[in-house]
Amino acid sequence: MSIQTLGFIGLGTMGEPMCQHLAQKSGLKVIGHDRQTAPLQRLAAHGVEPCESIGLMAQTADVIFMALPSGVQVEDVCNNYLLPNARPGQIVVDLGTSPVTLTHALAERFHAKGVRYADSPIARTRQAAQEGRLSVMVGCDADTYATLEPLLGCFASDVTHCGKVGAGQVVKILNNMVLVETVVALSEAIAVARRAGVDGEMLFKTLMKGSADSFALRNHGMKSVLPEHFPERAFSTDYARKDISYALALGEQFGVPLPGARTADQLLASASEKGLGEYYWPVISKVIAADASQ
Repeated sequence: MSIQTLGFIGLGTMGEPMCQHLAQKSGLKVIGHDRQTAPLQRLAAHGVEPCESIGLMAQTADVIFMALPSGVQVEDVCNNYLLPNARPGQIVVDLGTSPVTLTHALAERFHAKGVRYADSPIARTRQAAQEGRLSVMVGCDADTYATLEPLLGCFASDVTHCGKVGAGQVVKILNNMVLVETVVALSEAIAVARRAGVDGEMLFKTLMKGSADSFALRNHGMKSVLPEHFPERAFSTDYARKDISYALALGEQFGVPLPGARTADQLLASASEKGLGEYYWPVISKVIAADASQ
């Protein structure tokens, strides 16, 4: 099947700019679907055509991208809308973070219909999505990857073939686990520093000059933890806990206890219990600081 039409489901904070980049750079027809009309109205200016239903998209698009909040929505969309309307030769791509077991199960169901399935979870920030600088971790066979790589490159500066189906999710889940655990360490460090009378900004800027430097420090530490900036409508505490739950499930599956991830999960749970579930997830630094003052 020659690729003529791309479909995009989920035009939220990350999905909308990704869909826009595809429309501007792929040279292909792009159709989009979302429960909200506002992103579709904005994307129309970039050539994206609205698609009234997911079922119709499955009947029309050759490659379908999903940018959905969690595996729950991915499973619903695939089982109830895409699979019943699937056509041999199509490719379905999950751009979100979903459980590895679900990824394998969906890949088998689509394979039975002659459809290729790829897990291609994205990493980096909202700004990176807007600038087309995301990192994508891809799990699929080599032929499917060869087809998808130039399309993914429309909105990503780094596209990595991690292995067969499921490998992209494994790498992304571990990426998020390491990121959250690193922010926990940064939050602990700044809490101790401030209690000791050491300036937090000086601490973080000095860490940036040494072996503790990291993307998490420069982005989440400097832009969120230090200024205590935890906006809503960003990647929330509840979403971060969902990703940690996927990491804990992987650890249990392969017999690795993951004590650091369990600590991070407990802090995220505490933040949610304190009414911070909808706030940008580095808000766990407030929980750590509050616990330190007791």
